[in-house]
Amino acid sequence: MSEPALMVENLCKEFAVKKKGGLLKRLFGRFGNGDEDSNSDQKPFVAVNNVSFDIEKGEIFGLLGPNGAGKTTTIKMISTLLRPTSGSVHIHGIDVSTDPQLVLQMIGTVLAGERCVYWKLTGRENLEYFGALYGQRGPELKQRIDYLLDRFQLSKRADETVEKYSTGMKRRIVLARALLHNPRLLILDEPTAGLDPQAALNLRDLILELKGEGKTVLLTTHYMEEADILSDRVAIIDHGEIISLDTPEQLKRDLKQTKVVSLDVLDWKDQFGDTLCAAGLVSNYTAQHDAANRRWQVTMHLADGVSVGAMMAAYLEQGNSVQSLAVNEPSLEDVFIQLTGKSLRE
Repeated sequence: MSEPALMVENLCKEFAVKKKGGLLKRLFGRFGNGDEDSNSDQKPFVAVNNVSFDIEKGEIFGLLGPNGAGKTTTIKMISTLLRPTSGSVHIHGIDVSTDPQLVLQMIGTVLAGERCVYWKLTGRENLEYFGALYGQRGPELKQRIDYLLDRFQLSKRADETVEKYSTGMKRRIVLARALLHNPRLLILDEPTAGLDPQAALNLRDLILELKGEGKTVLLTTHYMEEADILSDRVAIIDHGEIISLDTPEQLKRDLKQTKVVSLDVLDWKDQFGDTLCAAGLVSNYTAQHDAANRRWQVTMHLADGVSVGAMMAAYLEQGNSVQSLAVNEPSLEDVFIQLTGKSLRE
């Protein structure tokens, strides 16, 4: 069996817990004025706890989890931005901790919440600058830049400053920057966040094209449908631990026996769902308000052996009404809710 593109083994990251209180309290404690260091017996915060997974060459691997689950910390350790407390990361056999410079030549990163390019420079100037950082020069760099600008449909706007670009164009120039040195592994942290539907669709198509060219992709996203479409395999992380890992199809198949009921209701309070959970009728539920239609979209996962009729009878006994009801096949979002008890965007 060939060596994986990425191998993560028993990865852990702990952060020291900062002392609570104001500056004077921290100073007095520090200088020993009768206030012992209250941090001395505080356990560190464990952001990532014994995480292990492999990504095969040419695979798109989705890493999913709710906010605070440990995704970003894991991504930063893989991309050399954070040093693990323990465990190891190998990219094409190279240890990230011992040879980070060589690793950086093999990866391209697009991190969520970071600009990654300079907005006061033009698109072309950005690519020239970052290409130089990778040691690229002369005609070879110019050819590579022209190719990427054309591929990402940026040639006509290449000599305008990035601050004038649309959100979709900014995302494309960031992806072009990540591909300048032709990396073997792409790390894409929420690449379509904030994009309009058409721009997001175009970027997904580009990601699939890159996979077709043999690139390996580690993807995080807050869009479950996106993960389902793009990912060959998905790992779900919660509270710093991998709680499930398989293909999207198999994860949904494993949830096949769970009835997923979607309700369209005019009024909703969490106590309605909590009452059904307490009665053992529902294992999990989520509710989202549709402000445009002034309705609530509620998804309920029925507990094992519970019929839709029994659940609805208990729900209506609370004095509630339902505009419409549908029983659906489990989706990847349903898998996520069943495993974590919350939606991906919480």
